[in-house]
Amino acid sequence: MLLIEKNGLIPGTLIQRYKRFLADVRLEDGAVVTAHTTNTGSMKTCWEPGDRVLLEPAANPERKLKFTWLAVERPSGWVGVETGMPNRVVAEAARRDALPGLPGLHGVRTEVKYGSERSRIDVLALDGEGRQVFIEVKNTTLKEGAWALFPDAVTERGTKHLRELQAMVREGHRAAIALFVHRTDVDRFDAAREIDPGYAAELDRAAEAGVLVLPLNVRMVTSTDACGRWSLSWELPGLLPWIPRR
Repeated sequence: MLLIEKNGLIPGTLIQRYKRFLADVRLEDGAVVTAHTTNTGSMKTCWEPGDRVLLEPAANPERKLKFTWLAVERPSGWVGVETGMPNRVVAEAARRDALPGLPGLHGVRTEVKYGSERSRIDVLALDGEGRQVFIEVKNTTLKEGAWALFPDAVTERGTKHLRELQAMVREGHRAAIALFVHRTDVDRFDAAREIDPGYAAELDRAAEAGVLVLPLNVRMVTSTDACGRWSLSWELPGLLPWIPRR
């Protein structure tokens, strides 16, 4: 099921990514533009100079940076680098009752304040029994072999979110961590235990406490029209297995 589609995208060749928020891209007509990069993390294994990328033109003509970097084509498949897209796709899947591992959701809301540590839950829904379901979404792009790994750097904020989800379960609600595996060249998931052992240990505790761990298998589909304009769509056909790399 197609959940979100972006049309009118511009292809180019990546020159460099720098200062966390910026990427220089050479367009097919030879012009060089600077695109906004929403992913401020390490983006390790996500790109190399010379990769093909897809840019979304800014809707606001007054915006300083006229493009946003959405995706990059690695030798083994596409990787999504726009960090707002996972929340949008998961919320849309929940609204359509099409979120793998969590059937029967309704009453979907986003960015709702909750918990004792002043967090905002990415997606809040109700299940068929009327219980609240708290869903935290994590853009997952680090790759090692066949594994998708999260996180790609130490994340105290991510560990805090896992504690909050466990607290919701103790209060009688349901909770899930949705690892949005935003690349098409992996077939299993685990925590990045060597990068952030604290997060990995907390993820294990969260699963034992009843938090659902959902490594979402993300399908990204590209197409072009007769004018050379690209489209990119997102689907969630199922879950990847969680296989610890021990």
